[in-house]
Amino acid sequence: MAVVDIFDLPREGVLLGLDPGTATIGVAATDRIRMMASPVETILKKKLAPSLERLFQIYDEREAVGLIVGLPLNVDGSMGPRAQSVRTLVSSLLKVRDLPVAFQDERYSSAEAGDVLRAAGASRRHREAGIDAAAAAIILQDALKRLEQRP
Repeated sequence: MAVVDIFDLPREGVLLGLDPGTATIGVAATDRIRMMASPVETILKKKLAPSLERLFQIYDEREAVGLIVGLPLNVDGSMGPRAQSVRTLVSSLLKVRDLPVAFQDERYSSAEAGDVLRAAGASRRHREAGIDAAAAAIILQDALKRLEQRP
């Protein structure tokens, strides 16, 4: 499939959301009817191959039909080094396995995830451990809102 417009993703089925960072990849998933997104786990990104293997395992276990990947655009909407790094990760992922992937603007998702975890009373240690998966859930929830506007 490769990189597609978000509206070209399959209309039904589980979507995974990713929040790729420098050391981790936060993973979230929708339910089958795409009513909500929930954090799944944070994958440590020490080496690419085992990280992708775990990601594909989650994808298969959840019978996902596509990926929504957070793209960390600059405040002005331009692509900086972090966004290019995410695009490189997606390119590597697609060389291993052909999946439909769409990008979602993820500006401020980690800050929002931290606020949500803080409001839920999570300790600092638990916030740090869960922030990437929580950010992935926020990215995915934002994508679901966009998909509601599907033409």
